[in-house]
Order: sequence, then structure tokens, then C-alpha cells
Amino acid sequence: MQRSGPLYTLLAGLALALIMLSLNATTGDVASSAPSTSSSPAPAPSPRASRTPPVSSTPSPSAPTPSTPSTASPRSAPPDADYAGRTADGAASVAVALRMGKAVAYVCDGRTKEAWLRGDVGDDGALRLTDGHGARLEGTLRGATISGDVRLTGLRQPFEARKAVKPSGLYRATASVRGAKVVGGWIVLQGGAQVGIVSRDGEPSAAPRIDTGSGAVTVDGERLTARPIP
Repeated sequence: MQRSGPLYTLLAGLALALIMLSLNATTGDVASSAPSTSSSPAPAPSPRASRTPPVSSTPSPSAPTPSTPSTASPRSAPPDADYAGRTADGAASVAVALRMGKAVAYVCDGRTKEAWLRGDVGDDGALRLTDGHGARLEGTLRGATISGDVRLTGLRQPFEARKAVKPSGLYRATASVRGAKVVGGWIVLQGGAQVGIVSRDGEPSAAPRIDTGSGAVTVDGERLTARPIP
């Protein structure tokens, strides 16, 4: 009986050792299956596929917008024609020749006052003519009539000139007669009346009548030809 005590002690020590070995083996398996804390961080999730793509800086071509045709027809220059008439007081006559959007006008009193004026004709029929020496003619073409105002030295009057029918209209002649420069201007009114001035080296005087059929006129014994404004 006294010998059984050491035997029991030995058996108890062996049992304890087996239990400890079993616990150590289980702990090692658990540690080996746990994820390592020293591994690299997981990559960031990729952008969502539904994200709106960046807008291209190059605009996409679009179909051209058809232009709307204008319903208003463009105005054209007034047709070529001659106009002749008088100032409101009857003291002077006025003639205007329209040629390809340009205008030439002649104003004279048949004695000493005269002016040749030039300028453009607006698409609306407006005329603003000058002679470069202060004379002016401003008017508007409406239908078959040009009306407005004329201004030159000693004369400032409204006027009206109606469309002329040949031989009425504006005539001019230039020549050298006996060494003098001669310039003549004639306004032939409806009904055959004529008003004109002939200047010799700038000195004005009443003009002789012209033959409206041929334009023939005699100045200081010389036969000249007065022609319509081209």
C-alpha cells in the first residue's frame, strides 16, 4: 500500500503533460489560420461603372440651321431720267438728271445766278447735291417728282421738278471761243420755255436759245452744240 502512492503521482503527472501538449497543439492551429495583420492594405475600390464620363472639349458637329429668306426685296437705284421745274417764287429754274445712282443738277435764273451740283441718289430717293462752293440742293424723289430746297448765293427757295419728256430736260455745251472758255447750261421746260446761262471765262450772261432737235446754238458767232447730260 505504501508503494502505490508514488505510482499514482507518476500517472497524474503523465496525464497533466498530455493535456498541456493537446492545448499547445490547438493554440498553434488557431494562430496559423488567423489573417496576418502585417499584410499590405487592400486596394481602393475602382470607380463605379455608372459614373458620368468627362465631357469632351471638342463640340460635336451639328446640322446647320437653314437661313430664313428675306421677304423684303432690296431697293434699287432710281431709273435714269430727267426732271425739270422751277423754284416756288418762279425766280429760277431747276433741272436734275439721274444717271446710274448719280445725280447732276443745274440751277439758274437766266441772268447771273447759276450752279452745277453733283452727288449720289439714295435707295430711298434722297438727294444731297453740292457744287463745292457752298451751293446745295436737297430733295427727295417720289414717283415722278423731285421736291426739296435749293440754296446758292442770293437764292434759297423750295422747288419742284417733274419728270421731263424729251426735248425737255438739261443741256450743256463747252468750247473755246475766241480764246475764252465757254460753258453753257440750258433747262428746257415742258411747253418749250428755256432758261440758261453762258459763262465766258467765268463771266455769266443770258444764254441764246438752242435748237432742241439738234442742240445747235450760236455763241459769239461760233456754232456750238448743246447736248443732254449723258
